[in-house]
Amino acid sequence: MNSIPSPPPSSSSSSNFTLFTHSKTPNYLFKFSLKIPILPFHSSSSHLTSHPPCCTLGDSTSLLDKNAPPSEHISRNDVPPKEMLVVRRPVKEFSGEVSDEEEEVKETVEDKIKGSSIDDGLTNFAKKMPMFEPERVESDSTEKPLTVNLDLSLYKAKVLGRSFRYEEAEAILQKCICYWPEDGRPYVALGKYLSKQSKNSQAREIYEKGCQATQGENAFIWQCWAVLEKKMGNIRRARELFDAATVADKKHVAAWHGWAVLELKQGNITKARNLLSKGLQYCGQNEYIYQTLALLEAKANRYQQAQYLFNQATKCNPKSCASWLAWAQMEVEQENYRTARKLFENAVKASPKNRFTWHVWGVFEANMGNIDKGKKLLKIGHALNPRDAVLLQSLALIEYKHSSANRARVLFKGASQLDPKHQPVWFAWGWMEWKEGNLNTARELYQKALSIDPNSESAARCLQAWGVLEQRVGNLSAARRLFRSSLNINSQSYVTWMTWASLEEDQGNPVRAEEIRNLYFQQRTEVVDDASWVMGFLDILDPAIDSLKRLLKMDPNSFNMAPESVRNITGTKKNPVDFSSDDDDNDVEDDSKFDLDAFIMERLSFDVSKLEVQLETPKKTFTNKILSPRRVWRSNNRFAKV
Repeated sequence: MNSIPSPPPSSSSSSNFTLFTHSKTPNYLFKFSLKIPILPFHSSSSHLTSHPPCCTLGDSTSLLDKNAPPSEHISRNDVPPKEMLVVRRPVKEFSGEVSDEEEEVKETVEDKIKGSSIDDGLTNFAKKMPMFEPERVESDSTEKPLTVNLDLSLYKAKVLGRSFRYEEAEAILQKCICYWPEDGRPYVALGKYLSKQSKNSQAREIYEKGCQATQGENAFIWQCWAVLEKKMGNIRRARELFDAATVADKKHVAAWHGWAVLELKQGNITKARNLLSKGLQYCGQNEYIYQTLALLEAKANRYQQAQYLFNQATKCNPKSCASWLAWAQMEVEQENYRTARKLFENAVKASPKNRFTWHVWGVFEANMGNIDKGKKLLKIGHALNPRDAVLLQSLALIEYKHSSANRARVLFKGASQLDPKHQPVWFAWGWMEWKEGNLNTARELYQKALSIDPNSESAARCLQAWGVLEQRVGNLSAARRLFRSSLNINSQSYVTWMTWASLEEDQGNPVRAEEIRNLYFQQRTEVVDDASWVMGFLDILDPAIDSLKRLLKMDPNSFNMAPESVRNITGTKKNPVDFSSDDDDNDVEDDSKFDLDAFIMERLSFDVSKLEVQLETPKKTFTNKILSPRRVWRSNNRFAKV
């Protein structure tokens, strides 16, 4: 605001000033007339109060606060001054128009008065809305965590899953999906944990949700979904999902290999070969594809090509235990025992803690007559894998065959405590009790095995053995029912059909026996190309060890094939390619230069002489894990020396 004072007129009692101010509107001036009375310094207080000066304009009211004490200066000082200069507020002169500033002031005051009730209502409304509360907004709209938190959460869920704490792992994975919906790893992990709990419908929903969230570009989710559908028996749907996985990523080798294994189980050998060749074309060299191709060559009696493919598989991954074991299995079929033993040694060197290696090698040595070495290998495998019930099961069978039944019972009991839902343990235990003459105990163990899963292959084998038990004691009607139930589960069982036929012959029904044999051959001829044994490395290393026992001739009663069927599939031709430099591959004696005790002590820091102590306390061995040399070294040097 600019003010221009006018020259005051000469006066002894007062001074007049005229001020001109600019308003907000252009070309408009406000005129103020100021009259400042000047009083003598020696005037008394009574004169001030009796003749108060007033403004010259009668319309204006007094702008001086009447309640203010006029003698404030006197009250502060004991001696009042004789004269005092009094300054009045300026009186504005206007020509009948109200300025914009005054209107704004009045409107502001009126708005405050009127808006007080509205503000009260808005305040009450804002208390109910989180957007008006900073504290609640900050808590709800948190920033997205860093990606490293996703990796840590996935690892924590993996650790919980290994401990069978699936509920806690699922809660963590659900949070990961909430924060990182575009990442496919939480969907894959959660779907696998749900499928392990037989929650197939929920796993399918998770996979479908993951494919939608990733816009169908994640091949891992498609592949896991395809495996789930294959497990549930939806073959056509599984093919579509495998195809979608290969479209999403042509270099996803698991999709090509899984699709090929599916076609092998369906008997489509040519289709499987084409899929495996495409896997090699798009993904390059891969151990699993080479291994499956080698098994196909071995089935076709092309052993040189099979050995070449196995060699390529081990070159791709020298630490692949599955490739070494599959190769060793083929050499055992060809009775190249020295070569098989060296391959077992390579498998142990590649993966010292792998339970399948110790198991298959131990069964092989026991079958070759090296009973003590076979027991030793199985005990080492159990010491390294104290939660594996299959190792104790095989060790119990060897103890029963070559030692005592009481020792085998202790091992069977320990195996059943480690894994109560493992059917072959209960079935093998019942078979031993039947051989010992404890028929009631055997029946109870058979019932326990069937209560776990009445539709599995182990259940079919259990029903067949139970039928033989009832046949021996004279319960022929019960034996027939058990044989029929076993064939309803697995109609390809040679032993079950022939056992039933022999039962009818013993009862004087040769016509019925011939009908049963014809039914078996009719069932077999319906299978055009039986490739059921070519399943890949996961089926070769079946924990139920049925196929391994048939292969290694540990079980005289083959379940699914005739006694010579395995040899007829692959032929009796020897493998012309020799893995070793020795001349006689048929020598069953163990003349290997491999020092097993030194290897165990060096690689695992484990004393082999303590095997019996750990075997007697199978429950406590789970807590006392054997550390690798790297972990032992890190634990000893964890703290710095002062």
